[in-house]
Amino acid sequence: MTETDRDDFLFLQEDEPEQEVQHCEFWDVLIVDDDPEIHSVTQLALSGVLFWDKPLRFFHAYSGKETIDFLSTHSNIAVVLLDVVMETDDAGLIAVQKIRETLNNHNIRIILRTGQPGYAPEEQVIREYDINDYKTKTELTRSKLVTSLVAAIRSYEQLCQLEVQSLGLEKVISASKSILGITDITDFSNAVVTQLADILACPALGVLCGQNEQGLLVLGGSSDYQGHIGTGIEQLDNGRAIHQIQNCLTQLKLQVTEFDVTFLLSENDQKAAVFLEIINTPTEAQLQFAEIFLTNVSVGFDNIKLFNNLRNSAFKDALTGLSNRTDFVERVALFANNSEQSNCLFLVDISQFSDINNGLGQDIGNLLLKSVVTRLQEELSSAKLLARIGADVFAIVIEKSLLEPMRLNEILNVPFRAGEHLLPINFTFGICEGQYFHSSGLQTLKSAYIALNLAKKKPQLNFEFYHPEMEEKMTWRLGIIRQLRQDFSDNKLKVWYQPQIDFKNLKMIGCEALLRWPTSDGKFISPAVFVPLAEHAGLIIDIGQWVLEQACIQQKYLESIGYKVRMAVNVSVPQFRDPNYVQQVKNTLKKYGVEPHYLELEVTESIVMDEPEVVINVLTELKEFGIEIAIDDFGTGFSSLSYLQKLPINRIKIDRAFVKDIPEKDAGAIAELIVSLGKKMNLKTIAEGIETQDQADYLINLGCDEAQGFMYSKPLPVEQLIEFVKENSIST
Repeated sequence: MTETDRDDFLFLQEDEPEQEVQHCEFWDVLIVDDDPEIHSVTQLALSGVLFWDKPLRFFHAYSGKETIDFLSTHSNIAVVLLDVVMETDDAGLIAVQKIRETLNNHNIRIILRTGQPGYAPEEQVIREYDINDYKTKTELTRSKLVTSLVAAIRSYEQLCQLEVQSLGLEKVISASKSILGITDITDFSNAVVTQLADILACPALGVLCGQNEQGLLVLGGSSDYQGHIGTGIEQLDNGRAIHQIQNCLTQLKLQVTEFDVTFLLSENDQKAAVFLEIINTPTEAQLQFAEIFLTNVSVGFDNIKLFNNLRNSAFKDALTGLSNRTDFVERVALFANNSEQSNCLFLVDISQFSDINNGLGQDIGNLLLKSVVTRLQEELSSAKLLARIGADVFAIVIEKSLLEPMRLNEILNVPFRAGEHLLPINFTFGICEGQYFHSSGLQTLKSAYIALNLAKKKPQLNFEFYHPEMEEKMTWRLGIIRQLRQDFSDNKLKVWYQPQIDFKNLKMIGCEALLRWPTSDGKFISPAVFVPLAEHAGLIIDIGQWVLEQACIQQKYLESIGYKVRMAVNVSVPQFRDPNYVQQVKNTLKKYGVEPHYLELEVTESIVMDEPEVVINVLTELKEFGIEIAIDDFGTGFSSLSYLQKLPINRIKIDRAFVKDIPEKDAGAIAELIVSLGKKMNLKTIAEGIETQDQADYLINLGCDEAQGFMYSKPLPVEQLIEFVKENSIST
C-alpha cells in the first residue's frame, strides 16, 4: 500500500477515540457542500483531531445562501470548507465575496473545494478575496485536509490577535496625532491625560506630574486639576493621587488599584507620572497599548519625535525604511491635480523573486531588496515618492521628463550585490502617467497594476503604459466570461461539424466538431475570442467534455442510419492537466457505445510543446485504447522533430496558412515537406482550408491523403450535416 493509499484509508476509516474527553473550547468549522455525503466524510475524517488541545466543532450549510445566513449570526467560525459549485457554478465564489465584503469578515479562513478539477477561480478572485487554499476534493486525503486546517487555523488565530492589536494601535496612533504639533507643555499634558483615558476606556479624570529642579510639579490634567498647574504635588486636594504618584516615582513601576492606575514616564534622568481614576480594571492589552503611547510621550515630551515614531510603525516599510503601501496610497492621491500631470508612476516588479527566496533563502532575498532600494535612491534622487507596496514591488513617482522605461532598464540592468551573491535580476514595469492619476490613491494604484499585469504577458518589452481602454477591456473580458458561463449553463452553445474528405474517392470519411457560441442577434462569437477566456476562467474542461459527448452522440446516430464517420475533437491544455481526463474519455466512449477508432483527438503543436512529457503520456494511453490522434496546425510553431517522433499520432494536419497561397510559386513548399514527412513516418496527412480546385489538385499531386475546407463544405449544424453525409459518404 502506497503512502497516498494509506492516507485515503485513514480518510475513510478514522478510528473513534477510546474515551471521550470533555472540552470547553473549540475550533469552529463550517462545512459547506450540496452533497450530504461530503459533510459526513469530512467530519468523520477529522473526528478526534486536536489543534493545540482544542477539538474541532462542526457546523453545516448546503448552499451559498445558507452559508451567508449562518455566518451572519455566527462570528466565531474559524474555517469554512467551501464547495465552489453548488446551486450555481459560482455559488462558492459569490459566497466568498459576500463573506469578505457584505459581512466584512476578514478573519475567517476559507478553503475552497471542488469536485470539478478544472473549475478554478480566477487568480484575481483568489487574491482579492483572501482565499486561504484551493483544493480538489480528490486531493483532500485525511493528512492533506489536516495540514490545510492547521495552516488555516493558525492563520485565523494570528489574524484575531492582530485585529486586537490593530484596534489598540489605531487608538495609539489616533492619540498621538491628537497631540501632534502642540508646543505648550500644559496643553500637551492635558491632551496626554485625555488620550490615555481613551486608550484605557475610562473617564478623563487625572493629572500629569513631572520632576524638575524645583521638585515634583503638576504639569496638566483634567478640569479638577487645572487650578494646580505649576504648583507642587503636595498642593493637590487628592491624597490618593499624591500617594500613588509618589509610589510610582519611588518604586519606578506601574501602580494599579481597583480605583486608579498610575503610569511612569522615564527618559534618561527625566521622570514623570500620569495618574488616572478608573471604573473597571484595565486589561493587560489596554495597559500594554498605554505603555506604548506613554513610552513615546516620555521622550522629553517631544511630540514631533513621538509622531514620527508612531508614523514609522504604521506607514513605513520595516525592512527598507520606505513608505509602505498604506502611506503610498495616501500620498499618491495628492498628485492627482492638473498642476501635477507632468508626473509619472512606475511600478517596478522583481521577476521570479520567490525563486530567490526559495533557492537562496529569505535573508538573501531581503539583502537583494535593500540593494534595489539603494540603487533606486542613488540613481533617482529626484523622485518625489519612493515606496515598497508589495513583497517584490516598488512604486516611484517622478517627473516624466526625468525617467523613461529604457533609462530605468539601464539603471536596473547591472547585477545586484546580495551578501556573497552577485545577482542579475529582471524587472517588469507598469506605468501610469499623470493625466490618469485619480483622487483615490487606490484607483491610481489599480491603474498601474493593470499595466503591470499586461506587461508580464508581453514577450518582447518588459513594460506597459496604462490606458483607460485597458480597464474597459478587462471589464469586457469579465462580462464575456460571465455570459459564457450563463449561456453554457442554459445549453445555448452549439456544435457544428466540418466534413473531411478522402482525396481518393472524394467521399466524406470524417468531420471535425467545432464549437459555436451564438448571440441573441443570430451572429456568432469567434472561438478565437471565447476559447482562451474559457481556459482562463476554468470553464474549458466542462465545455470540452460537453463537445466530446455531442460528437459521440452524432457519431452514434450516423452509424444508426448506416454511416460510420470519424469524429475529430479538439483538446485544450487544461484538459491534459486534468488527472481524470484519460479515464473520462474512455468512460464517455463506453457510455455512448462509440468504437474508439471512430474518435480522433486533435492537439495543436503549441500544446505539445507546452508540456511535452505530460502530453505524450496521455496520448500514448489514449492511442493504446484505440483512439486516433492528430496533430493540428503543424508547422506554425516551434516544434521539435524529436518530440514528433515520440508522439503516438495517426495524422498530421497541414495548417491553412500553408494552403491559402497554393499554387503560387514556392507557396506549397512547406505543404510538400509535411506530406513527405508524413509518408516517411507512415502518417496520414490532411490539409485544411482548401477553397479552390487548384489547391486540391496540387495537394493530390503531392500525395496528401485527406482534405477539409470550404471547397467541400463549410461547418454545418447537425441537420445539414446529416443531409451532407447521406449525399457524400460511403454507407456501411
